[in-house]
Amino acid sequence: MVVYASSCSASAWNTPYSADQTRSQTLFSSFSESPKHLDPVVSYNSNEWAILSQVYEPPLQYHYLKRPYTLEPLTLAKMPETTYFDAKGKIVAEAYPKIAFTEYLFTLKPGIQFQPHPAFVKDQLGQFKYHHLDSEALSKIETLRDFKQKDTRELIAADYVYALKRMALRQNHSPIFDSMARYIEGLTLFSETVSNAYQIELSVNDKTTKTHFFNLNKFDISGVQVIDKYHYKIKIKGVYPQFLYWLSMNFFAPIPWEAEAFYKQPGLVEKNLTLDTSPVGTGPYQLVENNPNKRMRLLANPNYHLETYPVDGLAEGADSALLNDAGKRLPFIKEVVYSLEKESVPLWNKFLQGYYDASGVSSDSFDQAVSVSNSGSMRLTPEMQKKGIQFLNMIQPSILYFGFNMVDPVVGGYSKKQRKLRQALSIAVNFEEYISIFLNGRGVTAQSPIPPGIFGYQSGQAGRNSVVFDWRDDRLQRKSIEVAKQLLTEAGYPNGRMPDGSPLTLHYDTAATGPDSQSMLNWYRKQFAKLGIELVIRATDYNRFQDKVRGAKVQMFSWGWNADYPDPENFLFLLYGGNAIINTNGSGINSANYDNPKFNKLFLKMKTMKNGPKRLAIIEEMTLLLQKDAPWIWGYHPKSLALYHHWLHNVWPNPLANNTVKYRRIDAKERILKQTAWNQPVIWPMIIVFTIIIGSIYPLHLAYRRRQAAIIKISAKNTQSENT
Repeated sequence: MVVYASSCSASAWNTPYSADQTRSQTLFSSFSESPKHLDPVVSYNSNEWAILSQVYEPPLQYHYLKRPYTLEPLTLAKMPETTYFDAKGKIVAEAYPKIAFTEYLFTLKPGIQFQPHPAFVKDQLGQFKYHHLDSEALSKIETLRDFKQKDTRELIAADYVYALKRMALRQNHSPIFDSMARYIEGLTLFSETVSNAYQIELSVNDKTTKTHFFNLNKFDISGVQVIDKYHYKIKIKGVYPQFLYWLSMNFFAPIPWEAEAFYKQPGLVEKNLTLDTSPVGTGPYQLVENNPNKRMRLLANPNYHLETYPVDGLAEGADSALLNDAGKRLPFIKEVVYSLEKESVPLWNKFLQGYYDASGVSSDSFDQAVSVSNSGSMRLTPEMQKKGIQFLNMIQPSILYFGFNMVDPVVGGYSKKQRKLRQALSIAVNFEEYISIFLNGRGVTAQSPIPPGIFGYQSGQAGRNSVVFDWRDDRLQRKSIEVAKQLLTEAGYPNGRMPDGSPLTLHYDTAATGPDSQSMLNWYRKQFAKLGIELVIRATDYNRFQDKVRGAKVQMFSWGWNADYPDPENFLFLLYGGNAIINTNGSGINSANYDNPKFNKLFLKMKTMKNGPKRLAIIEEMTLLLQKDAPWIWGYHPKSLALYHHWLHNVWPNPLANNTVKYRRIDAKERILKQTAWNQPVIWPMIIVFTIIIGSIYPLHLAYRRRQAAIIKISAKNTQSENT
């Protein structure tokens, strides 16, 4: 009994986790959308990068604490060394007016190892043990855990170059290839060569891209050179300062060719064991469970190289406790459990029970969590403060927008009438109201693609979208619905009617399918109904939604963009014609297919300039074009509100850094105490019910015993009489 009582008091009765997990450095988190791609050359979504960025390591990363956002080496011994050349190949100074090429030299830290993996295992003869699995061996394999042996090898420069080669292979559909091909010398020619060669091999061998390993090591990129084990070079055309930012992204993370060869075996593909589901990296964590319908689980990489918590760089106004772990080895957390939570209410309840270490705040739980003062400032409610919950609040370098497919014959196009239709809709869809109703004020209405904190953003009257807003009483004021109706009439749809008198019907594709989304979708219908337009909602799961957008098979849609790097080019390139989906076989990032030659010309001029008055003037001109053409309803820049329990340490907002789990630390003892206190079983109803049951049974039992005793007594008398 003593042992039982002790074990019960050590953890809550209703905990969804094992006792070992709760007691250890395990982070409990959640996800709402299943990741579609975990292949770093393909993945470009935040829900995927939340996993990938803990597994893979590109050459650079953002300093966790510094502001402004600052790059630093991750797997490099030092920042890349830069050399400039003129058209004749002569080295010139950075200030030289006609730089033809920029060359980056990368120096790797020695001794970095990949996570343990069966792809690296060799037999006594030096041959790969698991690269040619027969049917008998495959019959015993369901997950990577079923392989009896795992091995590793050192990270080398060729692994980073191999990743670039995979990016250039058209069959891999990398979303940034076309952007990089404009810069990396020889990448376009390399892509044409290897893509054609791969297609020929597929035809000859009657294979698919999923089950055929194409050895990219046989080909070279003229502008990319492996110098030795720890050094490689990348040569880019002209000057492109933002290239260093790209080197902090997963697209440039190293890929060991052995892993790709291993995963291309048909038997493994059939079991859904691929590079797209089971990544292989050098990062602080390895993905050991990938069940997108239930749970994703990371474990600390036992081979992780030496990396320590920052010792400086604390931003002004930040909590000094963020440096309590300065100089200590990373990662602190040894396991991360992501559980699928499709609805906000159960997620919130589990957070309050202490079963999630951190949480966002949905509209349903906002009033319970946060109180807003008359001045608009936010603070936690007394209930949250009593629990020791803490929060971070900041405007994200992001934009959530409502897009038009510019190749659609109704909502697309560049004629005056087509522009006026989109302008009318831009006025009618009131995102201030959306922010108030669905976000509890956690957002700033966007005037252009560029968010606050990024060069080129302008607040107040200077940044006003004059197509949608007036400036009155020193603030933005949305134009009246009457202005929108007049624009709609000029577009050829008076009162929202077609020339034949039928209502104009438009189609909106969305991945918002859950019960929490219905009120939001109804709100969109009402916005269009203000103009007499019927809005048809076409809802589907997120993966199908991505396919439709990338196939240009939508009319209108909502999507968003988180900053990859702190530069306006990272937002304006979302509308550059060269990145349009229809111009890149579905791999581009311009989902609206906006393609204005004047905008394109200005973009190409602006993108390599350094920040300053001249660059700002070009950005202003580009912004005016966008506001007039209205390829997006500009939507809003979200304010993030993250709540976390006091036992979760080193929490700091860094939206550009995706690999932040390694910095977090858990006070597991405190978590157990609070989980137990907050989840005490309510047993008094059970006691009452039990007492009533006993009270009801006891008289019956007593009567039964009396009756049995009487029967026995009578039986004894009868026996005695017979014997007499």
